[in-house]
Amino acid sequence: MLESSFFDVADHYRLNDAVSAEPRWEIQGHGSVAGDLRDDAARACPSPWFHVRLTFGHGAHADVLAVVADGRVAIEDVRAQPPLSLAEFASLGEWIEGSLQDACRTVPGRPEHAAPAPGENPARRARSSLPRGVEGRRAVAEAYRAAQSEGADPVLAVMCATGRSRRRSLRMIAGARDAGLLAPRHNRR
Repeated sequence: MLESSFFDVADHYRLNDAVSAEPRWEIQGHGSVAGDLRDDAARACPSPWFHVRLTFGHGAHADVLAVVADGRVAIEDVRAQPPLSLAEFASLGEWIEGSLQDACRTVPGRPEHAAPAPGENPARRARSSLPRGVEGRRAVAEAYRAAQSEGADPVLAVMCATGRSRRRSLRMIAGARDAGLLAPRHNRR
């Protein structure tokens, strides 16, 4: 009979209140979520999507896909090895917020939004005008193939072209595959 409990055996899990030392970070920007990929101005526009790699002192690391918009940081995806403790996960935003804000502040030409005049309806932010149906799937397939040929991440390219989330972009890629515009992921038997 095993006499030790789960907590005695699993010593690699830290308590929730134990936070590691400040990690080192590295930032890479990816594409633009606004505008059409065929538009050269949209390619020159600074990217709000960032891939942040945090490296901790004990060899652990975390990869974070984040977006900075309206002065806020939204975390889209987190992958950590080994898994982050609850306290580390709670402080993840604080660790990357300052560095992302600094990276966005150093980009020249980011326009400031003026407050709308009283009595004037504020303009709603529209997503990129991606056509529906076959034309939309064709545009997704073109963005996907262009990113593959450049050696870039095709899913991020579709996210940039459509302005949609990672999950929605993956659905759009699947729709393009189903329509026969992209090669299937696996050979069917």
